[in-house]
Amino acid sequence: NIGQDVEAAFGSYRALARRAVDAGLRVRGYLSTCFGCPFDGAVPPARVRDLARRMVEEWGVYEVALSDTIGVAHPGQVDQVLTTVLAALPVSAVALHFHDTRGTALANVLTGLCHGVATFDASAGGLGGCPFAPGAAGNLATEDLLYLLDGLGVETGVSLDRVVAASRTIEPHVGHPLPSRVLAAWRPGV
Repeated sequence: NIGQDVEAAFGSYRALARRAVDAGLRVRGYLSTCFGCPFDGAVPPARVRDLARRMVEEWGVYEVALSDTIGVAHPGQVDQVLTTVLAALPVSAVALHFHDTRGTALANVLTGLCHGVATFDASAGGLGGCPFAPGAAGNLATEDLLYLLDGLGVETGVSLDRVVAASRTIEPHVGHPLPSRVLAAWRPGV
């Protein structure tokens, strides 16, 4: 998204991240298109592992969000990438960021949970997207993620009812229905 190849971007962001870490800030890094790239195609899990490890070791980030910014990931792929990355990094240093282009974001979250990942990105109503990837849908909807986690008995400390209410206030301002499945079907108490 910044018009640089991987090595140039790593050089730019390494310096910025180090300055922030040296100033006492916690820095979370994002590694985009870990499961497929609109320009380069398939991404080898070893490449994801190596770049994530560099971000932790060279940049000083406390966590790397392995991101499916175009929404092509499927659970088998998530399993392969996490198995490879978690051989080099502790699970506490890994987060996941999924877009729901093909409807697999929640299945991918479940795969991440099975690996012990505890941090997942989401956005109200499923807002967001990748302007550089044709056809890429929005982020995983927060309320869809919460519905899954609540159903699994995972304590989040976040009220699903309140997130649904917040997303509903956003929807009229974007001029179209939000992609959240839970938002479309939500009936309080049901």
